[in-house]
Amino acid sequence: MAPERDASRVAIRPLMQEGAPAGALDGTERRRQRPTEAAKHTAHDSGKKKAHTDKHVLLVKAYPRTGVSLGPTVAGKTHDKKAVDEAHLTYPVNSTLDKDTGFQGYEPAGILTQQPQKSPEARSGALGTRASSI
Repeated sequence: MAPERDASRVAIRPLMQEGAPAGALDGTERRRQRPTEAAKHTAHDSGKKKAHTDKHVLLVKAYPRTGVSLGPTVAGKTHDKKAVDEAHLTYPVNSTLDKDTGFQGYEPAGILTQQPQKSPEARSGALGTRASSI
């Protein structure tokens, strides 16, 4: 089955209902041809990968591993959180959502969100000094 393109129907989608109520949210970029117009040129230059890109927000079901929703195409310069806010995704009640740091501050109502955190050793640089002394 193909991912849902209508974000308001994600919660009732059969793919989201089966298995565990857990998903992961990620912003993905794909390359595109460089636009000739100056306004489009700056909008699609994401600043990363030295390329002009388009972006999608992808919701993936943890079990079974399937793509549930593919958000609308936005310019590559658009931030992940802004893209997911504009997509208006809906989720089943009491589900969990894994997200990366690009979605910091995105807390949909009735959903438990999880975001990875750096360990104190990685933040202080202790791993780098210990590794160099070995």
